[in-house]
Amino acid sequence: MKFSSLLLLLISFFSAAQSKRARDYGIPFNGTTGKYNSITDVGGVTVGHTTLIKGEGPLRKGEGPVRTGVTAILPHGKEFFPVYANFYSLNGNGDMTGTHWIAESGFLETPILITNTGNVGIVRDAAWQWMDEHRYYTPFFKDYWYAYPVVAETYDGILNDINGQHVKKEHVYGALDSAKSGPVTEGGAGGGTGMICYGFKGGIGTSSRIVNKNVGGYTVGVLVQANHGGRSQLTIAGVPVGKHLADTLPVRLEGSTGAIASMQERETGSIIIVLATDAPLLPHQLKRLVQRIPLGLTRTGGIGGNGSGDIFIAFSTANKNAFSNTEEAQVKTMPNEKMNGLFTATIEATEEAIINALFAGETMEGINGNKVHSLPKERVVQIMKEYNRVKK
Repeated sequence: MKFSSLLLLLISFFSAAQSKRARDYGIPFNGTTGKYNSITDVGGVTVGHTTLIKGEGPLRKGEGPVRTGVTAILPHGKEFFPVYANFYSLNGNGDMTGTHWIAESGFLETPILITNTGNVGIVRDAAWQWMDEHRYYTPFFKDYWYAYPVVAETYDGILNDINGQHVKKEHVYGALDSAKSGPVTEGGAGGGTGMICYGFKGGIGTSSRIVNKNVGGYTVGVLVQANHGGRSQLTIAGVPVGKHLADTLPVRLEGSTGAIASMQERETGSIIIVLATDAPLLPHQLKRLVQRIPLGLTRTGGIGGNGSGDIFIAFSTANKNAFSNTEEAQVKTMPNEKMNGLFTATIEATEEAIINALFAGETMEGINGNKVHSLPKERVVQIMKEYNRVKK
């Protein structure tokens, strides 16, 4: 893919013409989805992206080529309503700021932002400034306040001038200000712009599930930034697709073919997963839910490899009156005995969100001519048919 040397700043939070998703190709997934099959099916949740694409050719640090961005998830849009939350790390070779206080207090008090490894500090500082300007906080005295913005990352340095730190304050503001409900742009958008998943172009993916009415009819929504896994690990709906695609559309890296083979099988990145639900769960119950996310990850072939930062966060939009610095609150909670449906929904939505990220990824060429191909979707369908997982 060729790009002009002019900066293309794409505030690409949603697209009226969504590309075909995994289900549109007949990939079989279990469970009932929400209207948009997206994290935004959970009422109040909004998502925004800023996508940065600039230049081509040899890497010149600080100039490009640039293939990066930032994604913002807000539990109640621009309204400040802290929500019960918790997090879990399957493998900690990555970063998610703000999680110590979430684990201690049980509340998420900030937006969640996802970017690349080199821009975590810049994005965190910009998020603080945005919160200050938008009064996205509750003061503890007069107008004094504090917060620990949640910023997570995955590594996009194969395609992007990551050390140039191209995500700036205005890009963070763009993602936060543009965040909306409805369909979410997937693949190479926002923080997912330069990401690679199972040796193919990855990035942002999302999915949702609605549990049975007899256990509340609640919604679970998942958004991933997928930048993990080796080619041979890729599994789609139980089929070892990656083993059949080991030599198909190899990653093109500067240097030797040995480096290419290594790149396709090496854990060079991570996966960040954000889960939202409208089920009335307390923080310890959200811990139970977020710990089920890896079960969906493994369905796609993920192993939580040594080089991968597999870090997950879950929040509940219920109990909007729960947070106060001064007052007691009465809250509603779901019985543990009824949580199995939520566990299943979490696993199913995680699996599909990762596969959606792959189906949305488009071939991208980045620094030094490094090139990562999109998943060969028609070939995948053919393989699925050979395993009788897609109708012939």
